[in-house]
Amino acid sequence: MPKTAQTRLSKEGATHFLHIESPFHFATGGRLPRADIAFETWGELNHDHSNGVLIMTGLSPSAHAASSEDDPTGGWWEPMIGPGKPIDTDHNFVVCVNSLGSCKGSTGPASLNPETGEQYRLAFPDLSIQDIAAAGGRVLDALGIERLRVLIGASMGGMSALALMRQRPAIARHFLAISTAICAEPFAIGVRSLQREMIVRDPHWQDGAYTDENWPETGMRLARKLGMISYRSGDEWRSRFGRLRQDRFNERLFGMHFAIESYLENAARKFIRDFDPCSYLYLSQAMDMYDFTDGFEDLKSAFAALQLDSAKIIGVETDILWPPYQQREICKGLTANGVDCDPQTLPSVQGHDSFLVDYDRFCPSVAGYFRRVEKI
Repeated sequence: MPKTAQTRLSKEGATHFLHIESPFHFATGGRLPRADIAFETWGELNHDHSNGVLIMTGLSPSAHAASSEDDPTGGWWEPMIGPGKPIDTDHNFVVCVNSLGSCKGSTGPASLNPETGEQYRLAFPDLSIQDIAAAGGRVLDALGIERLRVLIGASMGGMSALALMRQRPAIARHFLAISTAICAEPFAIGVRSLQREMIVRDPHWQDGAYTDENWPETGMRLARKLGMISYRSGDEWRSRFGRLRQDRFNERLFGMHFAIESYLENAARKFIRDFDPCSYLYLSQAMDMYDFTDGFEDLKSAFAALQLDSAKIIGVETDILWPPYQQREICKGLTANGVDCDPQTLPSVQGHDSFLVDYDRFCPSVAGYFRRVEKI
């Protein structure tokens, strides 16, 4: 770690915190006077610190990817991490970092600015994927991990992982990318743009000055519904709901008459107060602005500096947000630079969210890759 970096570690329950007690500078020129990065760990770091595994998350997950003695509640990737599981903590030291800009423990727009005593909200610096990656790298520094066994990134986390490898080309020996891309497609940008507009058009948004009593609930609810539609697939909706009517028809002329409508409503209401609107906007825009190839002539040159031994790139046939050809594009760039890259497209009907729900397909694929790299 650089001598100028003033940091310390603390722990609350299962959550560790890296406290960066000097200014954290953003890629676009902004700064935080200090920052906290939340993370959780599973397993033990071996004597030469060579069995580290870092998980960079998507937009909404916390660092609690799996249960532990300190927190026995199930994590968002519970079937994937633990003793004897695909990411086996008997052999690997696993770290999951909550993204900078989130509202799940790491410093974000909902955090208090120590210089003003008020929440940052729209005074938070312009967040980029590069900043999220840099914060993850600082956690590795604090843990004494110079090179990971495997770097994992799913969805937005895949972008963060790519950005981390750009910043530190030798940071990982192996790379597991899931349902991610080097940049967002116009369709995905369009969806997220509409989600952001739904939030900022809510009367309670008040240019970021919303309160607990006047929360932009309608905007968050509609944004989440649109997100849920894009995260899954038409094939799944057809098989799960079809045209099933609700047991009791809504008497309103334009009320919810179909089961799919009730499902989306219930899912959205669970999310409304669980995620800060400003954090959602900042992270969403960071995804759209990122492009791994910026400043490079072609795909091969963009990947040229990365010092990987191998990569596993997994996509899903029905993913409309991060379609399979985007994963093949990552593999193409790596292969052009001599990296042993294994692309795999899974036939799940659960769309982009498949890696969070279709464990019958994802667990064998991830387990197979880890069995391979643990021997190398």
